[in-house]
Amino acid sequence: MCGIVGYAGSQPATPILLQALHALEYRGYDSAGVAIYNAENGGAVTVVKRAGKLANLDDACEGNLTLDGSTGIGHTRWATHGAPTDHNAHPHQGFGGRVTIVHNGIVENYAALRAELQGRGRVFQSETDTETIAHLVEENMAAGASLLESLRAAGARLEGSQAIVAVSADEPGVIAGARIGNAGGLVVGHGDGEMYLASDLAALLPYTRTFTFLSDGQYAHVQADKLTVYEMTGGPIETEAVTVDLDPVAALKGEHPFFMLKEIHEQPQALRDTIASLVSVEPPAMTLDDLRGAKSSFANINRVVLIGMGTSMHSAMLGRTFIEQIAKVTAEVDNASEFRYRMPILDEMTLVVSVSQSGETVDVLEAMAVAKRAGAIQVTICNTPGAQTTRVADGTLYTRAGPERGVASTKCFTAQVVALYTLALGIAEARGVISADDLANRITDLVRLPDLVASQLADMSIYERAAEEFKDTAHMLFLGRGSGFPIAMEGALKMKEVSYIHAEGYAAGEMKHGPIALIDKTCPTVVIATRHGMRSKVISNMEQVESRGGRVLAIVSEGDEEIAKVAQVTISVPDCGPDMEPVLATIPLQAIAYYTAVARGCDVDHPRNLAKTVTVE
Repeated sequence: MCGIVGYAGSQPATPILLQALHALEYRGYDSAGVAIYNAENGGAVTVVKRAGKLANLDDACEGNLTLDGSTGIGHTRWATHGAPTDHNAHPHQGFGGRVTIVHNGIVENYAALRAELQGRGRVFQSETDTETIAHLVEENMAAGASLLESLRAAGARLEGSQAIVAVSADEPGVIAGARIGNAGGLVVGHGDGEMYLASDLAALLPYTRTFTFLSDGQYAHVQADKLTVYEMTGGPIETEAVTVDLDPVAALKGEHPFFMLKEIHEQPQALRDTIASLVSVEPPAMTLDDLRGAKSSFANINRVVLIGMGTSMHSAMLGRTFIEQIAKVTAEVDNASEFRYRMPILDEMTLVVSVSQSGETVDVLEAMAVAKRAGAIQVTICNTPGAQTTRVADGTLYTRAGPERGVASTKCFTAQVVALYTLALGIAEARGVISADDLANRITDLVRLPDLVASQLADMSIYERAAEEFKDTAHMLFLGRGSGFPIAMEGALKMKEVSYIHAEGYAAGEMKHGPIALIDKTCPTVVIATRHGMRSKVISNMEQVESRGGRVLAIVSEGDEEIAKVAQVTISVPDCGPDMEPVLATIPLQAIAYYTAVARGCDVDHPRNLAKTVTVE
């Protein structure tokens, strides 16, 4: 979703930009556009944009002589502020048409900025938050600043995470780019007398294998033969261009040694894209367009059954909690491979929710066949457009995580949790059991989640150090209660998948019913002890582990110093409400499993005996 591309060189820019945008189609989008500087067109920047598929944009660009230029930018958009229409599509221009930008992210203070700009006579052509950036940059340039200086000044006023690329009719052949926070990546590709920009490496692989990756707070001044990178404030800085392996699959890893690490770091964007596709931010509202006819059945259901396998079943366990607590409907979770054989009782009042990253898992498909024969309503959570589960179900909630190549699922899990949360909100709304204010507040909180996850990924050294505690062990326990229980199971699964350490996830209340017999100094225990994870209940579990010589790593809420007295290692997660706390608690467990596997010399992306998608029973 929300893909950015740019080109500065001597070749016609339009076909390059269109091909790059097609390479980003997998991200999901509802509109697309390009902007091209044409010296022969009065030194203007021509913008062409269309709602719908890229084919619409291709047709609009065909034979358009005003697009005959060698510098340009392009974008695929998923609507957040404003409907998916031609005039809301990117690129956007300022009042005078001298500045044109494309943008990923959400300008959280856009309403105040828009009112301020309108107070100075600025006229807006769209309902988007993005257009405020174009006006701010254009105002700064009108005061005499360069394009890059104007973008830096505008960026300093924006709240939230952003990736921005800009061109100006007053600076031919120049593209300015900014990465502010973690609203997706921004990478510059180096060619022979030409430069490329994109939010995703996949868009640039046909053209170059040499890249400079922008970090948070960095700005880029791009010309056909030169790249200069600046920090948020101050002068230019030294950057290193990385030449990646010629293997296209390996190239997609970018700066990361393994796909798993790359995909852990992609979670803020995967969450942002998934959330943007399921809710509207301004005003806060549910969209859920791909649910089709299933949505009209929500008011009448009296039971929800969630099915999945492995990681997907763990997300389904959290979905059960969301549905019962928010939508007030009885819900249960079942392993898809067992569900299909136990002759479940289903009828037209039952909603069956299948969860599958690939949409091709054989046990899930067979379970869906059972539900179909029983006449149950079906919704599927899936990361693959057009997959088999989406063709069987009555409606779909797509996760927009992009391709996940690591066998051990990371970003697809957290995206599934978010999708299930929005499903619970949608059911609650249909049943009339949630107030408009409560719904709006929950959506507002949900939109903040990607930035909280990004803050957890800013310093990976804490997880690498924690992995030193486990690299030589043979067995581990993971404990949690309430919403912490599925996270304990997911943490144990990640550890056993990639490091080959035998790990088990348990409900903490079960510890005295067997697992406590395993506790000794050679069997460390990871405890989910966050504020809303029934923290007080699990403290006694930690004390019992310690009294038997066991080591404890506790996942705690920010500012909780009490648990440090009974745990050898504590890792804090940002403080938030109870609903999204499980997502935040998952991030450290993914990272620790990864670094433990690396320390043990394991093939992280291709664990032995495992496949990404199980297509045979």
